[in-house]
Amino acid sequence: MTFKDLGLVEPILDALDAQGYTDPTPIQEQSIPILLSGKDLLGCAQTGTGKTAAFSIPIIQNLLNDRRKVKGRRRVKALIVTPTRELAIQIGESFTAYGKNTGLKNTVIFGGVKQGAQTKALDEGVDVLIATPGRLLDLMSQGFISLRYIDYFVLDEADRMLDMGFIHDIRKLLAKLPDNRQSLFFSATMAKEIVDLSMKILYKPEQVVIEPEQTTAEKVEQALYFVAKKDKPKLLIELLQTKPFESVLVFTRTKYGADKVVKLLKRVNINSNAIHGNKTQGARQRALTEFKSGETNVLIATDIAARGIDVSGLSLVINYEIPNIPETYVHRIGRTGRAMASGVALSFCDVDERAYLRDIQKLINQTIPVVEEHSYVDETPMEESKHKPKAKKQHNHGRKPRPNNLRNSRGEKRGGKKPASAKPRKSGVSNDASTKPKRKFTIRRD
Repeated sequence: MTFKDLGLVEPILDALDAQGYTDPTPIQEQSIPILLSGKDLLGCAQTGTGKTAAFSIPIIQNLLNDRRKVKGRRRVKALIVTPTRELAIQIGESFTAYGKNTGLKNTVIFGGVKQGAQTKALDEGVDVLIATPGRLLDLMSQGFISLRYIDYFVLDEADRMLDMGFIHDIRKLLAKLPDNRQSLFFSATMAKEIVDLSMKILYKPEQVVIEPEQTTAEKVEQALYFVAKKDKPKLLIELLQTKPFESVLVFTRTKYGADKVVKLLKRVNINSNAIHGNKTQGARQRALTEFKSGETNVLIATDIAARGIDVSGLSLVINYEIPNIPETYVHRIGRTGRAMASGVALSFCDVDERAYLRDIQKLINQTIPVVEEHSYVDETPMEESKHKPKAKKQHNHGRKPRPNNLRNSRGEKRGGKKPASAKPRKSGVSNDASTKPKRKFTIRRD
């Protein structure tokens, strides 16, 4: 099947042809006819399968048909809500590419930057609004955005939304949306809370589920390096200097770790940029632009970028640190091997991360092949990391533990004596001075 068989209009087909797209992916093939018919949709597919085109193409065609019928000032008719700035920008680029021959206008709004340029674009009129929840609610409260004319609503990466704590923002948005709308709900996973949320958004939805049991992109070649934590920088440098990869995305767990890796690589003349939550939006966007253009071919990222980076032909993902959430591994390696392309994902695993590795392999239901021979092999047996050592139990041979407070066991304050008329403490400890010797307490002043 080709895109021509899906009933798309010529302006969209020409735009897809300019992008080099001829055959739809499975989620596109199944979703586009449903959405062109006006039905709500619940979609579940792993990252890198083409979800953005699956919802943006039919929305563009429906808006084009609506625009031909109704003239006048542009109003926001389609709203796409997504968790991160990077993903919002990516979706905006897709709408621009697929709708370039239609005359439709879209804009992207997100926090972390001044709102002036965003509100100016809104004042000039847009058909499609792509937004992160916080800035969207902010501009709504200021009167720059009204949702009363929304005909198409998309909640993208819904599971990520819940992970990031956006559930209350989503509820606020739902209360402002008109009842008469077409709603689309996309998620990489379908946990119970995701299904419950979808039922509050969708009306008699069709469902499209693409290989939910296959948690990693089929064409991503995975490999595992057992390496001591102290040797990870040396292994990374060796791989980057000896492997002929055009673009490499390196994941760390922390912002500090990402900046540290950039500094380590700089010392050996490997140019790289970091992208994480502490970077300004301008710095993050510059890093992405330089990475996509090939000006720099190494990008160090925290998981803020796990679902927000779409680089054509990204050849290698390196998990410099194993993620402590198994699903995060799936999203990370899904940055390569996108849209049926091939890719490679390498993971560095130290002793303390082996429990995380077991959880990941259980989730993806496969054992990641191990690179047995490399310069920095950590030969610690797997069994040694299965269980954390238990703390030794302290024995006090029947004696009651000494109170860790500023009173002694008879209730005396800092060396002061308890009045004879005072009642005994509720703990039952005797205040009879004749039964126990008095103790002196020294108060430390650190």
